[in-house]
Formats: sequence, C-alpha cells, structure tokens
Amino acid sequence: MTNRLVKNMAENNPIRTQTERADQTRARILDAATREFSENGLVGARTEQIAEAAGVNKALIYYYFQGKEALYIAALESVAQRVVANSSRGLFLDCSAGERYLHFALNHFDRIYSEPVFQKLMQQEMIRLTKGEPNVLSPLVETLFKPLGEKTTAVIAEGIRLGELVPVDSMQVMYAALGANVFFFLSAPMMRLMNGPEPFERSSLEFRRKAAIEYLGQTIFMDREHGSRVAARVLEATPMPLTIKPPTHFATKIGNQKIDSAPTMAEELRPK
Repeated sequence: MTNRLVKNMAENNPIRTQTERADQTRARILDAATREFSENGLVGARTEQIAEAAGVNKALIYYYFQGKEALYIAALESVAQRVVANSSRGLFLDCSAGERYLHFALNHFDRIYSEPVFQKLMQQEMIRLTKGEPNVLSPLVETLFKPLGEKTTAVIAEGIRLGELVPVDSMQVMYAALGANVFFFLSAPMMRLMNGPEPFERSSLEFRRKAAIEYLGQTIFMDREHGSRVAARVLEATPMPLTIKPPTHFATKIGNQKIDSAPTMAEELRPK
C-alpha cells in the first residue's frame, strides 16, 4: 500500500521526479569528478573518464557544469563544504571550550587519513597557490576556511579567558595541535626508516591519535588532571573510523612497493 502510494505521488508530480533525477545525476558527476581530479589534477583529468565513472553521457558534464574547470571548482567546493561542516561540529558541542577544541583536534587527525580525496585536492591547490598560479583556494578561504579558523581561535580564546587553557597566543595553540598532526603524516616515510614500524597500520594510527590528544590534555590545560580527564572523554566519545585506507596522498612505501599517487611539493616546484 505504501509503495503504491509513493508511486502514485511520483506519477502525479513529474516535475519533482525530474528534479530528483537531475540532482542524482549531478551528484554522480561530482563524485566521479572529485576522484578523477584528486588522482590526476585539473590538467591531467579527463572528462571522458569522469563521464564513464558517473555512468553518463559526456555532454551532460557540459550541460550541468559548462566545462572541466567549472566542474573542478564545483567538485572542490562540494568536498570542502562537507569536510568543513564535519570539522565544525565539535566546536559547537555542549561542553567546555577546552573539550570542544580537543574534539576539533582529533577530528583533524582523523580527517587527514580518512578524507584522501580532500587532502589530495588541497595539496594540488596549495602547490598552485605557492607557484602564484590561478587557484580555487582564494574564494574558499573567505567562505569556508576563514570562518572555521575564526570560530576555532574564538573557542581557544574562550578557554583562556575562563582559565581552563594556558594563557598563550590562540594561534600558537592551533599550530601546536594541527601542525603536529600534519607533521606525523608528512614525516612518516622518514620515521619508518628510523624506527621500522609501519606508521599507517591501524594500530599505529590508533596509538598516535591517542597520544596526540593526551599530550594536548597535559600541555594546553591549566590543570593537568582536568586536561587528562577531558582527553579521556574526547577519545572515548570519538572512536577511530572503522574504514582505514593508507593515506597515499603522502609519499610512502609499504614493503618494497612505493605508493605515491600525488607528486610532492618539491617535485612540483622543481624547475622544468
């Protein structure tokens, strides 16, 4: 009875059905495009491959997005909006400023290895920005990343004002957490040579994310015991993502096989 009712409603509202189909087609194209652009960049990506992966005619790409560059912009905006929305959630929780910030820092750590498409796209845009080339980051900074940064520093400043966090520069607190997260992943190949263990195995990632939050609990809180309890609550409330893929957006090596799906910044900046 329910299925028949839904079917009748759809038949009586063909405009809505067409709109839904159009939205689904556009979403499939965006999903295929983000994967193609993350692997091959704007220049190397092929609209034929995107159309095939999305299961659509190539002409539909131009119908919905007017061309490859517009599709690239839409793809990066789409994935960035989703990532920023997810990153922001911890900053609005009903808990102390220090606890909200630890949620944000842990989300950042998890995002680096669980959002490879976003990381690759951002790496490509950072290289273009460094070279002074036209890039998509500039408008995204104003609409997405700057508001996120302002909210984060405001949370840190609140924690300092209320005496929960140590009275230091708010940006330095952010660099201390997010910079440490990034350095762990960037330095993984060298650390593997020095120490031997595979840094991107699940057990290694689980250990490092726990150590990172526990360290913040001991360093940015005025009361270390309070910081330790906060860190434990944050870790307990945020289990490690179940699906883990090796973060191939960082140059790495597993066994004798080199994995390097995106060029390093040094390679990109090397004179041709």
